Amino acid sequence: MSKRVLVTGATGFVGRILCQTLTRRGMQVRAATRVPCAAHLGCAETCMVGEIGRYTRWDEALAGVDWVIHLAAHAHVLRGGADDEAAYREVNAFGTACLAEAAVRSGVGRLVYLSTVKVNGELTPQASFTARDEPRPVGAYAVSKWQGELALQKAALGSQLEAVTVRSPLVYGPGVRANFLRLMDSIRRGTPLPFGAVRNLRSLINVWNLADVLVRAAEHPLAAGRVWMVSDGVDVSTPELLSALGRAMGRAARLVPVPVGILRLAGALTGKRAEVDRLCGSLVVEISETRSQLDWTPAVTLQLGLERTAAWYLAEGRSDAR
Repeated sequence: MSKRVLVTGATGFVGRILCQTLTRRGMQVRAATRVPCAAHLGCAETCMVGEIGRYTRWDEALAGVDWVIHLAAHAHVLRGGADDEAAYREVNAFGTACLAEAAVRSGVGRLVYLSTVKVNGELTPQASFTARDEPRPVGAYAVSKWQGELALQKAALGSQLEAVTVRSPLVYGPGVRANFLRLMDSIRRGTPLPFGAVRNLRSLINVWNLADVLVRAAEHPLAAGRVWMVSDGVDVSTPELLSALGRAMGRAARLVPVPVGILRLAGALTGKRAEVDRLCGSLVVEISETRSQLDWTPAVTLQLGLERTAAWYLAEGRSDAR
C-alpha cells in the first residue's frame, strides 16, 4: 500500500519538484498550501492551512498521513530587520513545533524537516561541516531553523513519530531567487564580476537532488532520529560556479580578478558585508555518511543542474535583478 505524504511549502520551487517526485514513485501526495492554489503541483490532493505559525490548525491536513516532509519556512533574507526576526521565530521555530506536536497527536510515522547548513555556521575555513558538529548558527534565520530542529526532536521524544532533519546548502533550480538569480542576471547582461581572484569552495545542491534525498530520508529505515548533510557532491569556487553557469547560459561570465581584501572592504563600506563573505568565503559540507548509510548518490550533476536552471531562466526571459 502506498504511503500518504503531506508536503508543506508545496508551492515553492523545492516543493513543486518534490511533489512531482513523490507522485512518480507511486505515493499519495497531499500538498499543504497557505492560500487556495490552482497550480499544478503533481499531486491529487491539496489542503489549505493558512499562515504557518504557533496557531496553525493541522488536523485536517494530517488526517490519514503516514509521513510529513516539512519545507515551509520564512526564507533567509539579507536585510534582517526586527520584523523578519519575529517572522523567522514564528514560522521556522513555533510553526515547526506546532506541526510536530500535531503530527504526534495524529499518529504520523515520520516527519522530515528541511533545515539549513547555516545551523552549523556561515563559513568553513578549515574542515567541512558534518552532522556531528556542534551547532553554531549565526543570525536570526539560522537560529530559528535550529530552534525548529530542537522543537521537532522534543515533540518526537517518547512518541511514535520518527524525526529526520536534512541540512541543505544553497539550493538552485527553476524558480531560484536572491543572489543566485542576481548572478544569472549579471551574466546575461555581460556585467563584469569582480570574483576572478577568489579561491574558495562552496557546496550547493540542485532541487532535483534535494527532492530525491528528501524522499530517501522519508523512506529509509536508518534515517530516523538523525541529521543528514546533503549536496551535489562536488564543491566549486565562486569563479568556477560563475564560469559553469555562463557556459550553461551560452554566455561567458566576465570575471575580473579583484583582490579579495578589496572586495571585503567594499562590502563593509556598502553594507553588503554578508553578501561578499558568502561569495568569497568557503562553506563545504561532508556527505559521505549520507551516501553510505542512506545508500544515496546525487543523480543530477552540477553541470546538468545548472543547464536545467539556465534553460528555465532563458525560457522565462529573466533579465531584471531581484
